[in-house]
Parts: sequence; structure tokens; C-alpha cells
Amino acid sequence: MRHFGTTIALLLLLALPAQAQLLPTLGGERAGTSGFQFLKVPMDARGAALGETVVADANDVSALIWNPALVASLPGVQAGFHHTAYFVDVTLDFVGVTYRLPQGITLGASLQTMDSGEMKVTTEFEPDGTGETFRLIDLAAGLTWSQQLTDLFSYGVTTKYIQESVAGLKAQTMVFDFGVHYRVGSTGARMAVSVRNFGFDGRPEGELSRPVIASDPVRIESDFEAMTPPTTFHLGFAYDALQSSPMNRLTVLAQLNNPNDNAEHWNTGLEYAWDEMFFLRAGYRFGVEETDAPSLGMGLRLPFSGRALGVDYGFNRMERLGNVHRFGLNLSL
Repeated sequence: MRHFGTTIALLLLLALPAQAQLLPTLGGERAGTSGFQFLKVPMDARGAALGETVVADANDVSALIWNPALVASLPGVQAGFHHTAYFVDVTLDFVGVTYRLPQGITLGASLQTMDSGEMKVTTEFEPDGTGETFRLIDLAAGLTWSQQLTDLFSYGVTTKYIQESVAGLKAQTMVFDFGVHYRVGSTGARMAVSVRNFGFDGRPEGELSRPVIASDPVRIESDFEAMTPPTTFHLGFAYDALQSSPMNRLTVLAQLNNPNDNAEHWNTGLEYAWDEMFFLRAGYRFGVEETDAPSLGMGLRLPFSGRALGVDYGFNRMERLGNVHRFGLNLSL
């Protein structure tokens, strides 16, 4: 209990620099104050199904997204691919690979992309389209270093290059993810702190022409405001509440999120595992606009040619934007 109390105090001290509030009552006035919003969309099926509560429990390549400290616990070589069918034909994809070195160090590489598809150019004078199209393409490429200092404690760092491009404009910058993870002995409890997308502002470059009601019918825009990355602080907990036999496991998850561009909010999740082969998942995000129903999902882990193959599915319903489906494939080599 003394070690447990010390750990709680340490995590609370780590939370102070991020100015995490204890109650999600303030911060809404910051909405819309950051760019590179695709970094906030969950890319993996398991994390989305669990209500985005996996900062303390990402157990596959998705750890590269949520908390680089968890990458240290991945054995051998891991590879994963996740696809999200977002609303209005927007697609998001994530691919990652990790490799564990004998020294207790694990290296990782990842790529996240968002593609809007072709969209019509419309103006005040031609609301049905000008005949031209444009496309929004975002990407984030990351390299991760993670180390397990003891069998209970690990840390990790990810360096990411991020880029947004649309209609001839391009914004790019560098951001970093930091994380620590602590396993509370053999109690089945884990806790973690993660700071994601902390870095430098990015200013769009290029020129954009648009029609205006003036003597000059076309105006060329070339001076744009810099965009701040969507930095988010996470404090996560996971606990195996049911382990009555090797055949059954029930994990309870909770997570506090403090973004720099919106109000603080809580997420909760549940995962039931049968023989660590079949998984049922559910989660909910409290105080988040567009969330009016729990997220759901399932997964399978099967042996495949002497390796382990994992297939995941996640479902989210957004109040006005509709249903979101995510699919994931993980391979342990």
C-alpha cells in the first residue's frame, strides 16, 4: 500500500505541469484554437471501441499512438494496420511496426494519414460547384524509442513529423509524444501518464485565390496564421477486475483527458476476454460533443503459421455525423 500511495502521488505531481483539472467544468472557451485536428481522431479499432481509454492498456501496435511507454512491453516484432471509414467518405489509415532489442529497448515506426477524397470547389457565386475539385491530405510519420527500466516501469518518446495540405497550401511541423507506465505489482492495476502532440506551431505556406465582391474579382491570399498542435494530457488507469480463471478476464479502464483546445473530459471502458482469444469491448466519452451512445467493438486473436494474428472491429455513433466503422489487423512475428 505504501508503494501504491507513492505512485499515486508521483502521477499527480506529473499532472500539475499539464494543468489537469479535477472536474471537467472549464475549458470549452478554448475550442477551435488548434490545428492539425486529424491527430485527435482515434486511428485504431480497439482504442475507439474502448472509448479511447487505452493510455494505460494499449497492448498492440496502437501503443505507438496512445502512449510510447507501452511499446516497451511488446515482444519480438509487431506489425499492425488500421483503417477507419469516417463520415462523408473521409478515410483514415494507420500502419505501425515495432522491434524489441535484447537490451530491453523497443523501437517503433508509424504512419498516420487522413484523406478527404475529391471534393467540389464551391463559391458564393457558384454554390453547385465551379467544376474544380480539391483534396485534403494529412499525414504524421513517427519514430519511437521505448525502454522498460524494470518489470513494473517503462517510459517512451515519439518524434513525429506532421503535415496538412489542401488546395495548394501546406502546413508542417514537428511534435513529440511522452509517456510513462507503471504496473502496480501483481494487483492487476496499471496506471499511465501520456502527453501527445506537444511541439511547434506550423504556418500554412502557399497561395490561395478566391473570388470577392470588389473591383478586383479575384483575391490572392498568402498570409496565414500559425496553427498550434492539439496537445493533450492523459492520465489513465486500467484494472483487471475479474480473473477468476485463465479463461475469463474483465478489464475496467478510466482516463482523464485535458486538451489544449477544449474542456477536460473523462472516458471509461470495459473489455471482456475469453481465453485471450475472443474479446468484447464497450466505452463511453463523457462531456464530448457528438457522443450520444457507447462505442462498441470486438476482437479475435488466433494462431497463424506459428504467429499470432489479431483482428479488431470498432463502432462509434456520432450524433449528427453518423456511424464510424474501424477495422484493425495486428500480426505478432
